[in-house]
Amino acid sequence: MYRTTLLSLAALLIVALTPYAQSTATYDITFTSIWNATDHTSVPGNAHWSKLVGATHKTADTFFKLGELVSPGIKNVAETGNNTVFNSEVDEQITLNEANQYINGPSLGTATGDMLISNLEVSENFPLITLISMIAPSPDWVIAMNGFNLLDVDGNWKTSVTMDMFAYDAGTDDGTDYTSGDIVSDPVQPMSMINSAPTNGNKMGTLSITLTNVTDIKASINNGNIKVFPNPVSNGQITIDNIEGLELTSIELYNNVGSLVGTQLINQSTKVNMNIMQFPDGIYFLRLRSKNKQSITRKLVIQ
Repeated sequence: MYRTTLLSLAALLIVALTPYAQSTATYDITFTSIWNATDHTSVPGNAHWSKLVGATHKTADTFFKLGELVSPGIKNVAETGNNTVFNSEVDEQITLNEANQYINGPSLGTATGDMLISNLEVSENFPLITLISMIAPSPDWVIAMNGFNLLDVDGNWKTSVTMDMFAYDAGTDDGTDYTSGDIVSDPVQPMSMINSAPTNGNKMGTLSITLTNVTDIKASINNGNIKVFPNPVSNGQITIDNIEGLELTSIELYNNVGSLVGTQLINQSTKVNMNIMQFPDGIYFLRLRSKNKQSITRKLVIQ
């Protein structure tokens, strides 16, 4: 359902902690609509998008699932753009400790343009994100992202992804065009992707998610106990000064598209030098790994 592409590592500071520590990540999320007559048959005169709403939660398929009947809250968003009932559904899941926040994003009054959710804080305990917005006008069509996990397989926060967003039929109205009158589905149908007219299975836009910061709840006061200098670096040499004396085991250097470009094993825990003269100018990220499986990542500028 999701097509993801790793983009630039945009975090200014990433701290990956032990499995017992908790962290909170901050993300900027942008939906960019490309609704157009060539790909999507037509664009009504009053084309717009309802508010981009959702939740962060910890269990997959909490709010909807492709191939199953939708909830009353999703039905209301899909048919009218009204998010009141969906908000209540999120509140219920918060009470059950399945979700921890309702996301109340902006709307878009035109067919094309951006909807931006800034500084969204996501807890490590609730790393899944669900988002939905009505394609308006339409019978019951939406773009949606269901339970996307912002943690990678190693438990680190994903830095930046982009997804193609497609049109889905909520299965509650049988209308076949953007401006069709209300035709209540009887029986109600499972939620499905629209592969035929009018959207023709073409993407409606893209959703970009970019990490801007990570805060460790337990260890943030120790943030300065490992120093990397000079930064920016212009002489091809950096020093890692381990004030706290952690048992560091390796240094990994990643370029700005997330590729590992250098590794240095180390067997001391106080001060380490690393030669980076062979790397071209740009933004990099140093990940320092310790014997007890902690890791700390620092942004590094080579110039």
